[in-house]
Amino acid sequence: MKTSDDTLTLRRPDDWHIHFRDGAHLAAVVPYTARQFGRALAMPNLKPPMTTTAALADYRTRILAAVPTGLAFEPMLTLYLTDATTPEEIQRASGAGFVVGAKLYPAGATTHSDAGVTSIDKVWGALEAMAEHGLVLQVHGEVTEPGVDVFDREQAFIDRVLSRVVDRIPALKVVFEHITTRVAAQFVRASRKGVAATVTPQHLLLNRNAIFEGGIRPHHYCLPVLKREQDREALVEAATSDDPRFFLGTDSAPHAKHAKEAPCGCAGIFSAHAAIELYAEVFDQAGRLERLESFASERGADFDGRARNRGTITLRRERWTVPESYEYGPGSERLVPFRAGGTLAWRLVDAA
Repeated sequence: MKTSDDTLTLRRPDDWHIHFRDGAHLAAVVPYTARQFGRALAMPNLKPPMTTTAALADYRTRILAAVPTGLAFEPMLTLYLTDATTPEEIQRASGAGFVVGAKLYPAGATTHSDAGVTSIDKVWGALEAMAEHGLVLQVHGEVTEPGVDVFDREQAFIDRVLSRVVDRIPALKVVFEHITTRVAAQFVRASRKGVAATVTPQHLLLNRNAIFEGGIRPHHYCLPVLKREQDREALVEAATSDDPRFFLGTDSAPHAKHAKEAPCGCAGIFSAHAAIELYAEVFDQAGRLERLESFASERGADFDGRARNRGTITLRRERWTVPESYEYGPGSERLVPFRAGGTLAWRLVDAA
């Protein structure tokens, strides 16, 4: 990594958690990710969910078709885990070459997760097959029981589910995605080898007060929800540390403006328009800008056993205003980005 007072050049990063959607929406958002990241792990919670390797192969083709000419970008895929996922399907996914893992959505936990896992006891066979074939388990870490407070669902998931998985299948690699609490960061740090976590820009930059600042802020609503300030501070400490178990995963999740600003608004924050700039702001504010390259470009690849990207990107310290919205799919649909109408201190100026 090369730094000066005004520029920062780092190895081309990877995004280990991204939502591209499908169809015209996919075509609208893929270019934002492809221009700054060498690879990205696309989530499978589409309609219908991507529960087979064959479905993922077709989806990969559609993603590649949306990559602008001249950009070197590799989509990675993860299988949608259900109660009915078989060891044979896990083996097929492992042999495909572009499937890196399987995604555990507790049924009903987030957008398009209704087909997810209803009980961890129904998928032990699939999880054991994943360990055997070298696939990584990507985890949305929340329980969905109505009796559990929404702000406590991550900790309950650790206690009831994740700790059991980690202990029972020691050869299984696990990524605890979009962690939101101090407890989650502590769990990862105390866990065995092969357990890691991704951290999003919104959970590093915002606490739950941001949802209610001056009124309800639907574009700050995501799942898992934003947590307390002490949790945000713990995540910043973990992400900007030299601990290789924490790495970049935006969880950028686009929804049309009208779907967010609705009586029952969708969960998700779109950050792909300025993902690396947002992370640069976090590391800069923490006084640890020299560690951004490790977090963004090295740790995730190393954990997954992949070669690090060869290209570079360059950021310049330059204030710019984020547009109020972007075009999103057919007709007049608009997409409201993270920090809409606000300013960012860093700007992506070159990618090679």
